[in-house]
Amino acid sequence: MRFLRRNSADDDTATENGAVDIDPGSELGKGQTARKGRATPKRVEAEGRRRGPVPPPPRTQREAYKRSREVRANQPKLTREERNAEQRERREKMMSGDERYLMPKDRGPVKAFVRDVIDSRRNLMGLFMPLAILVLASYFLQIAVPTLPVQEYVMLACLVFLLAMVVEAIMLGRLATRMARTKFPKENVRTAGIIWYTFTRASQVRKLRVPRPRVRPGETVEA
Repeated sequence: MRFLRRNSADDDTATENGAVDIDPGSELGKGQTARKGRATPKRVEAEGRRRGPVPPPPRTQREAYKRSREVRANQPKLTREERNAEQRERREKMMSGDERYLMPKDRGPVKAFVRDVIDSRRNLMGLFMPLAILVLASYFLQIAVPTLPVQEYVMLACLVFLLAMVVEAIMLGRLATRMARTKFPKENVRTAGIIWYTFTRASQVRKLRVPRPRVRPGETVEA
């Protein structure tokens, strides 16, 4: 009795397509391997299954902190010298104005232009920190010599200077806003945000400003 079987033409077609059925129980010829019964997965698919799905974003601050600790634990540990060198490098890039290392409040061309406007001017707001130190010194002097009314006069003088600084910050902030809108007409420049940024920047000692000033006092900044 003769069973149904494929003819030689079907065998040749299957061989050309690379699909050769080999019975796992039969003996394999030279150079033949048993089929896996499925297609070989691509490298991207295999890596995706091995790594697993992307985890959802953290819902709480505690969960975010836990994930950051796990990431740091999997990273190679650095020596103290390497960590210090990395911190110095990041600090230097931040001081030079590299956008990748600046804080979000300092990023963008508008903020860089406003900083140039602030740094090109001498103003009373630069005396904010010295006045704070003067108030603290007057407090200890008043404790040491209660009969001297030093603290009252110092507080009154500091209050006058503080009001002058607020007025100066508003005027300089409005000026910087107009200049920024002229230079960047497509940007959304908010007056209140620029005024506050002007005060926080100008009230710092010039050598301690981050990033460091790019212009000198008295230098002209064009819109």
